[in-house]
Amino acid sequence: MKKKFYSVVLFALSIATFSCGDDDNGGGTAEVPVPKTATEATALANAVYGPLQTLSSSYSFLVESATETTISFEEKDETKDGPQVSVLETEKSNWYPIKVFNRLYTSIAAANVAIEKIGEVVVDGDKIKQEQKDLPIARAQFIRGYNYFQLVQLFGEVPLILSSKASDADKTTRRSIDDVYAQIVSDLTAAIAKLPVFDEIKSNPSQLAAKTILAKAYLTWGQKPLTQEQVAAIATAKADPAKPTVDNAQLQKAIDYANEVIGSGKYQLLPDYNQIWGKGNEDNLEVIYSISHNGDGIDAQGNHQTHCGFTWPKAERTDPHISYADISFEDAIPVGDARREYSYAKFVGYEDGNIDTLTWPLSIVRPGKWIHRTSDGLAKPVQPNDIDHIDFRLGEVYLIKAEAQWYAENGDKGLAAINALRSRAGVAALDAISEDAIQNEWSYELAFEQKHWLNLVRWRTYIQSIDKVKDYEYYKDNYSNQEKFNLLEKADPTRFAFYQRVNLHLHRKVDNVDGHFYRFPIPLSESYNDLGVTPQNPGY
Repeated sequence: MKKKFYSVVLFALSIATFSCGDDDNGGGTAEVPVPKTATEATALANAVYGPLQTLSSSYSFLVESATETTISFEEKDETKDGPQVSVLETEKSNWYPIKVFNRLYTSIAAANVAIEKIGEVVVDGDKIKQEQKDLPIARAQFIRGYNYFQLVQLFGEVPLILSSKASDADKTTRRSIDDVYAQIVSDLTAAIAKLPVFDEIKSNPSQLAAKTILAKAYLTWGQKPLTQEQVAAIATAKADPAKPTVDNAQLQKAIDYANEVIGSGKYQLLPDYNQIWGKGNEDNLEVIYSISHNGDGIDAQGNHQTHCGFTWPKAERTDPHISYADISFEDAIPVGDARREYSYAKFVGYEDGNIDTLTWPLSIVRPGKWIHRTSDGLAKPVQPNDIDHIDFRLGEVYLIKAEAQWYAENGDKGLAAINALRSRAGVAALDAISEDAIQNEWSYELAFEQKHWLNLVRWRTYIQSIDKVKDYEYYKDNYSNQEKFNLLEKADPTRFAFYQRVNLHLHRKVDNVDGHFYRFPIPLSESYNDLGVTPQNPGY
């Protein structure tokens, strides 16, 4: 088993339960004793991680499926939760917002208990030293800040539950965007004071990991996220809202934190792009923070991100739960860019030497990251789910810096940061920078890394991005009519039903998109009861 510090998470969860009324929204707890040893204090803090281990694949079904880049089939049932998000028919009863919202709050509840109970510990050099008390509290603060950053980006204004004794009003009253971001900054800043600067095990919080999240938080906050009232004003609109005047002071903080991480010398852009992913590459020098996975039946849930985009072809072909939305994504990254080969998988090789295609006319190109490969780069049909989930890596920090510099009109406006990524990818440096160049680089560098919807919302370009679907090959009526399909060059008539489903998903995306998809709904509880959090996001 990997030596991750929260490998005792199941013990910690066994001594504490969390609820909001009858459901898991994170306020209440059974009485938990004050830890008596450093081991007990660590175990109590480790309880914050279990819920996060269940979300590594779930984010794909929200922040990837709800964009123009991917579609979700999730087997052959169109009523499944993944397809609902894919065609923009998401409701508060959809499993993915339910799972993400409730489990982030379950983790927050565990953090609250850890902060409070470990805080009551009396330091005793023979049992618990000061640093053995400070470190688990700092880790719990780190995760609480991290969780609120996830929540505010996906759901907007959310309740701030900061105590195990929180009132019902605290659990159900949505706080302002600024209040939530202020709490994120408070938690992460407090954590920095007691965390180590760097940790070779990347699932362990560190000062530099906290500074990375702060850089991203200030980048997002500085571009003035939409408020509830602003979303309501565009809820039925078919056009994006105007870009606001940015907060230069907050963007400067994003730049400063990004510079601290880049300048620390603790991380590097790996010269071989493929070395970032895979079982043999965990804790590599580019990864800043990850969620540990030991596989199903060992941790809270294995990392299913590794197979959701790569279900098995061959006979009988099983099409992916989630995949790229069009044949054009084979060429989404320019020729010669090292990121192209590993972002998109078009073939799979088998032990018997046979090679199967993952694109037209049999299937649709798969996300290529996390896939095990042979020495020649060919994907292999072996997808263990004990690969750690990478949340932040150095490549993203360069993008954070570049974007903050562009909007703040700072220095070279991000040119050097973008060219550092292009140099690693083996493509020519840009002579001049533009907003489009920066946004394209996000897409090239972080394809299918669960960032895309967050980017589109931050940039106020979400609706126009969905409108691009009208130009896709699979949007054409050739893919909705069997006779026209059969006339396509190299068409396999037996695959018409698959491409017809792709076509239907793309049309429904375009037909259904409007401004209320700038947020996901405040969901039901995991037992499908109303959590009482009001008001609901517009349009749901």
